[in-house]
Amino acid sequence: MTAVDPLSYSDTKLRGILSTVRTIAMVGASTNASRPSYHVMEYLQGRGYRVIPVNPGTAGKVLLGELVYPSLHDIPDKIDMVDVFRASETVGPVVDDAIAIGARVIWMQLGVRNDEAAVKGEAAGLDVIMDRCPKIELGRLGNGA
Repeated sequence: MTAVDPLSYSDTKLRGILSTVRTIAMVGASTNASRPSYHVMEYLQGRGYRVIPVNPGTAGKVLLGELVYPSLHDIPDKIDMVDVFRASETVGPVVDDAIAIGARVIWMQLGVRNDEAAVKGEAAGLDVIMDRCPKIELGRLGNGA
């Protein structure tokens, strides 16, 4: 895969991921209610997911009922999916951390694409989705996702 290759994920793959994950760590979650990550977190919680915010700048605060952690390594619970709201060039270390904590999925938000990190994640057995939003995909796929 190269950065110019279009990204295509089957509905079956997306449904499979979204129907099996339960706990999501959101890297780059914002306590600012006008930021997209805030709305995505709120939506996912409303759909029954537990979303744990990760942001070193707001660690220790409570966001939408969940404690904000400074890093993935600090979360005491098992994480199924890591949802990344960070710049594409910063995703490599996030993937390394996701592998280290035993996450099953790396999901990079709209506009976030790092092919090198994706290859590394896939080689470690993770499902990798790039340049997609789980909120949008859940809405598009319907209630059965």
